Amino acid sequence: MDFEFDSTTVSLMARLQAFLDEHVFPAEEVLEKQLTARNPEDWSVPPIIGDLRRLAREQGLWNLFLPGDRGAGLTNLQYAPLAELMGRSHRLAPVAFNCQAPDTGNMEVLNEFGTPQQKSRWLEPLLHGQIRSTFCMTEPAVASSDAANIETEITRVGDEYVINGRKWWSTGAMNPNSEIFIVMGKSDPSADRHRQQSMILVPRDTPGVTVLRALTVFGYEDRDHGGHAEVVFDNVRVPAENLIKGEGEGFAIAQARLGPGRIHHCMRSLGVAERALELMVRRATSRTAFGRPLSDQGVVREKIARARIAIEQNRLLTLKTAWLMDTVGNQGAHTEIQAIKISVPATVQQILDDAIQIFGGAGVSQDTPLAEFHSALRTLRLADGPDEVHINSLAKREIGKTRV
Repeated sequence: MDFEFDSTTVSLMARLQAFLDEHVFPAEEVLEKQLTARNPEDWSVPPIIGDLRRLAREQGLWNLFLPGDRGAGLTNLQYAPLAELMGRSHRLAPVAFNCQAPDTGNMEVLNEFGTPQQKSRWLEPLLHGQIRSTFCMTEPAVASSDAANIETEITRVGDEYVINGRKWWSTGAMNPNSEIFIVMGKSDPSADRHRQQSMILVPRDTPGVTVLRALTVFGYEDRDHGGHAEVVFDNVRVPAENLIKGEGEGFAIAQARLGPGRIHHCMRSLGVAERALELMVRRATSRTAFGRPLSDQGVVREKIARARIAIEQNRLLTLKTAWLMDTVGNQGAHTEIQAIKISVPATVQQILDDAIQIFGGAGVSQDTPLAEFHSALRTLRLADGPDEVHINSLAKREIGKTRV
């Protein structure tokens, strides 16, 4: 098990870091100004994001997440430190390099399971950054942590499928440039539990599709990438050829999609942790209380030390997971994927909480990124499966190893 980065990775890390320093970090303030100045009903992509995407593509820093000829051809282990760097500016960096959720997962689904026609119509524009996409899986009326609960109906009628249902937390759906929705629903309620679901492509402008409302995350709207929305599908008709892979394949596709998605979230989260620790140290060394710098206080030093230990531990586990995904496949890395999904978001959330505590009132204000980081990491403990589901599954696997 060798985690030394090869020359390709080292070169990309240097190029990415230079791009972040020169373009992305200075653009954070510009993004805030553009979002503040715009009409509250305007969910289009802020101009600064378009500027960054053009620059990144010109420099070849594009689609780094996707292996094979259509992407950068990187392994998970090669991509891990790049995603971590992107996490240091989680609102701007991933989208600047076309490595943002949910488009990455949707592109992976189309790349792996799409027909040639589906790839030509939807994957290619996504890869070129011409459109955006939305993933519609979670529903408000059922516990969607159990995907078998999903109630949205996908019914075959002649040469079409008719879709009826209600989704929410459909990331990116408020963005008018999100032209294609991947919708998961039940196509055969009588089939085996994990063969009832299918996934289908629904163009945004299809009659019966209604983006009902935006959903906030602890008050944040995530306007930089298109927010999260509640979406209604009322007798929506699409051609049968829009079905992805085949009837009953939805659950398997979801599992294939969520594995890489989970590790990408964890990789980026480590970048959030590094930036939080950096801010924590700067604050501690520049702020004086009771006659001496905060950094001289034992309780503050302990927070800093524990943050460094926690980051290193979780990075090593994430790198091991990436290495296993590359060498034995996603299924072979199932335990490790669950472990990082449990550990990384909760650990980074604690680091952010400590950083906020050191910053005091400034930590919960808009003057630092910490409050927004905290809301994002707390949300990540629900996204792609809540902690409890992964903990239960991981424990069952461990118990199964020792049963006789």
